[in-house]
Amino acid sequence: MTETILRQTTARPKDVPWLSLKYREMLEAWLFISPTLIGFLIFFLGPLMAIVYYSMTEWNLLTQQATFVGLDNFQDALFVNPDFWHVVRNSVIFALGLVPLNMALALTLALALSRPFFGVVFFRTVFFAPVITSAIAWAIVWKFLLQGEAGAVNQMLAWVGIDGPNWLREPNWAMAAVIVTRVIKMVGLNMILYIAALQAILRDYEDAARLEGASRWQIFRMIIWPLLAPTTLVIMVITTIGSFKVFDHIYQMTGGGPENGTLVLAYYIYQQGFEFFDVGYASALAMIMFVIVMVLTVVQVTVRRRGME
Repeated sequence: MTETILRQTTARPKDVPWLSLKYREMLEAWLFISPTLIGFLIFFLGPLMAIVYYSMTEWNLLTQQATFVGLDNFQDALFVNPDFWHVVRNSVIFALGLVPLNMALALTLALALSRPFFGVVFFRTVFFAPVITSAIAWAIVWKFLLQGEAGAVNQMLAWVGIDGPNWLREPNWAMAAVIVTRVIKMVGLNMILYIAALQAILRDYEDAARLEGASRWQIFRMIIWPLLAPTTLVIMVITTIGSFKVFDHIYQMTGGGPENGTLVLAYYIYQQGFEFFDVGYASALAMIMFVIVMVLTVVQVTVRRRGME
């Protein structure tokens, strides 16, 4: 009898679910991910649901009540307002100019700076420094450098006998100016990604190819470039998404001008929502941009994966 009582008092509470090791580990896991989960719900999912709702309303931000209008905002953007397609065209031109140029320059710098030599850390720092520089400060500096005859760029061109254009005031040059300055600012990030991928490639592949008589170009085309395919896919996707989201650069350098020549989708959404106070239409534009970026991302991932098979 005494032995039975002692066994009952010393037994572990296995039948209590919330005291078991499995449930304690589950609780700890939820506690660890709760900050990220709460941030996702508050700063992403919540605003996304709000945008979906407001995209089907008419609300000028100055009134207290939004009127439900269904899909009228989407209809106005896609079929009525001609400015929308002009803005989409500018966004596509900006992306087509920025993404290939950024990736090509990043890969070139990575190939040059992936091997150790004297001063390599200095050069990596120089090319990466613009990435962590304030976007507004970067745009302000370039805005002064590209000012007509008074700008430093045109003054340097004048020394060699070239009459430079008014970069930010001529429609044919403004888009090129913002693309190049944006590439210079962000190329360092992709350069670092490519350097990390290059340093992860085993040198045995290159050594074996050299023994077989392969040239540098053949080694790059047949060995290095295919092995960089996963990194190239990531860089292509994040650079494309960033090109459609660009706002501060356009806002500070050109304000969408001249003659709406640099008016891209992100800045156009800002204009409609916070300058013209048409929140419903701006939300519809944001939803359209979300769909465009998502479709482009899916297409890029699908095409790239098929190419790697």
